[in-house]
Amino acid sequence: MTPTLIMLNIIAGVCLLLWGVMLVRLGVTYGFGSNLRGILAASTQNRFKSFFSGLFITTLLQSSTATILIISAFAGQGMIKAGAGLAMVLGADVGTTLVAQILSFDLSVLIPIAMISGFFLFNRKNSSIAKNAGRVLVGLSLMLMALGWIKESAIPLKESALMAEILVSLSQDPLFAVLLVALMTWIAHSSLAVVLMIMSFVAAGVLPVSLALFMVLGANLGGTIAPIIATLKDHEEARRVPLGNLFMRLIGVFIGFAALSFVPDIFNFLGEGSERKIVNFHTAFNVVLAALFLPFTGYINSLCCKIIPAAPQKHDVSQARYLNNKDITTPSVALAAASRETLRMAELVQQMLDDTIHVLKNNDLTLLQKIREEDDTIDRLYAQIKIYMAKLSQEFMSSDEAERYVQVLTFATNLEHAGDVIDKNIAPLADKKIKRHIKFSDEGFRDIEHIHMLVMETIELAQSIFVSMDPDMARQLIKDKFEIKDAETKAMENHIERLSEGVPETINSSSLHIDLIRDYRRINSYISTIAYPLLEEEEGNKND
Repeated sequence: MTPTLIMLNIIAGVCLLLWGVMLVRLGVTYGFGSNLRGILAASTQNRFKSFFSGLFITTLLQSSTATILIISAFAGQGMIKAGAGLAMVLGADVGTTLVAQILSFDLSVLIPIAMISGFFLFNRKNSSIAKNAGRVLVGLSLMLMALGWIKESAIPLKESALMAEILVSLSQDPLFAVLLVALMTWIAHSSLAVVLMIMSFVAAGVLPVSLALFMVLGANLGGTIAPIIATLKDHEEARRVPLGNLFMRLIGVFIGFAALSFVPDIFNFLGEGSERKIVNFHTAFNVVLAALFLPFTGYINSLCCKIIPAAPQKHDVSQARYLNNKDITTPSVALAAASRETLRMAELVQQMLDDTIHVLKNNDLTLLQKIREEDDTIDRLYAQIKIYMAKLSQEFMSSDEAERYVQVLTFATNLEHAGDVIDKNIAPLADKKIKRHIKFSDEGFRDIEHIHMLVMETIELAQSIFVSMDPDMARQLIKDKFEIKDAETKAMENHIERLSEGVPETINSSSLHIDLIRDYRRINSYISTIAYPLLEEEEGNKND
């Protein structure tokens, strides 16, 4: 086999390895992303829980880079603190070494089993979980095939004089070897794949263990680069997580480099076989790093805060704060971002509605103009949420994520409709009242204020339901809807009674009074729709 053909086979094997890693990551992310998000969100109470959640998730994803980017996205959205994120990152780095440990054994017997099972699972119809489990199994089989391919293709390099000269040069300059592998890891976006490739070269007898250990340090350093570059334009909280990871790894690589350079026999305890020494060193490096820095994640975060200080707050409220196109490939993260943006819409609608009663009470034209501007803001936010959601493919979502997708889009749409009712109906009525100097009777305005207060309470409750998806709260919202309907009926009866008594203010404001109460109830109807799917689902579960 010619040297060119040997290198082509090795490169092809590495590409297959990366493809397998990507398939496993996609399968786990798309199939179980909402569960991973729940684990991360529930593990921020202390650094040890955060550490083990990062370890567990990376063992599933087989990519510390993917885990770090998810953690960074959550930190940028304010879902977790950067300090807890750093503890998760330490766990993620240990998690990827456990995958390397597993794959270092001879698992060739699993290749046909995983490939056949994965193929049939992937081709099952109407089962996204089965499809994604199939992706994971096919990806695993491709990774195992790639490791064997790389190992077999590299064997002839033992006899290559050119390879011998390259290895001698690298052995004489291990710092260059570390930097070279760090660059390779950045390009590959997978420290796991590079460590496994190094292990395959060692197993083929091409690469000496002493040089390979330095290269493992380079793989650990290079794994920090991709998340830093990927988050350069993100929120400062998101950028601090990969920066802290780089800081910890630089110190770890410096200590490891010094130990390998001055006490090369210190790692003889790592095992007898050359392959085992590589993966054991990779694991030992990350475990020691976690033990060293886990107690000090708060201090590291403080240092990162000084390097990346909080940016000045932007005042353009019409621009989405949480939507990031890089999160589109992780549905659980993207849906969390869209949910937070939708809650911003709900808060703006709540503010608009609160402003209406002050305009009606005080004839405030300035505040009326503010209401119209707030509706423009809501319309722009809604457009951004719609575009963002359109980029999410429901094909790769779990059933829970697909359900949440509908909930977010439906709630955002109804909020936009509620904003339009305020802008196009209530605001013109308030403008008419001011310009024509119309005055409500004291009793009539008290009825309006009462219904306004009830609708404000339902908006508050609807936001809580949107976050918690609590059926008990949903039942309360429906109960409140009927209470508002009863209040409307009572207010109309009172109004008719005042008309029959000939109260002048009631006669002059009659049409305004009736239209305002009707519009408040319309807003409540839009807001209350969030409760019905929850109650229908609960009823369906009972019937099952």
